[in-house]
Amino acid sequence: MKIGIKGINRVSAAATVALTAGAVISGSVFASTAQAATLPTPTITAKGGYVMNNGTAKTLYSKAADTRRSTGSTTKIMTAKVVLSQKNLNLDSKVTIQKAYSDYIVSKGASSARLIVGDKVTVRQLLYGLMLPSGCDAAYALADKFGSGTTRAARVKSFIGKMNAQAKSLGLKNTHFDSFDGISNGSNYSTPRDLTKIASSAMKSSTFRTIVKTKSTKQKVTTKSGGYRYMSWSNTNAMLSSYSGAIGVKTGSGPAAKYCLVFASTRNGKTVIGTVLASTSATTRTADMKKIMDYSFKK
Repeated sequence: MKIGIKGINRVSAAATVALTAGAVISGSVFASTAQAATLPTPTITAKGGYVMNNGTAKTLYSKAADTRRSTGSTTKIMTAKVVLSQKNLNLDSKVTIQKAYSDYIVSKGASSARLIVGDKVTVRQLLYGLMLPSGCDAAYALADKFGSGTTRAARVKSFIGKMNAQAKSLGLKNTHFDSFDGISNGSNYSTPRDLTKIASSAMKSSTFRTIVKTKSTKQKVTTKSGGYRYMSWSNTNAMLSSYSGAIGVKTGSGPAAKYCLVFASTRNGKTVIGTVLASTSATTRTADMKKIMDYSFKK
């Protein structure tokens, strides 16, 4: 069979189009693969950092992720987790605020929920006071309430024991607590990886998730005389207002801990959660976290 010149030209043209299309598709694949491979790893000021995919537990970013460091008030994530893991927990049960809690705040120069002696505050409200303004008085009240023993000291010791038991149950080998709020007696430490895992586990609680994504709240509490007052608390986690998809979790700071942040965000159905420890300021910890979260969402 004879094929004319025009027929040959049509066949050649079709082959050229197919080849060109294949090259474009192939080039796009290689380009996107190369882009993913060459995505620059961000440099952060913090001494340690870690981010993982909350759904798969895949590591997305890591810097000295297993180096033990002081954790400051990010410790309170575990405080809340222990409370929320109690059997038959009644979040509306009331706790009477003791003078010991306010004396503790004064003696330590600690962050406060400004709880007032004699007020009756629910467990749920104490959790808000714990996680939003980072109230060490709220932490003390919860440890006193949920620890076991006949004295306050015994109950606090028992509660801290529960914190360490929770860490052990999660298989964490680089975490130890000696306080209910992060004001350490010398052996309160964790790592970016461990803290991220603690937060991920805590986020399984709907109550915890609701609290840590709250920017501010006004809570009605009962006074000693039987009346009521309103307590207003704002979240120390500024990224809730400045980072797209932010859903938590907790800030921390201190002389040894420097500036810390445990953070989570959801975009397009993907939740990433991570930690930075020992950054140099509140501003740099936020900048650090934004860098590694942006990076992790692209991976």
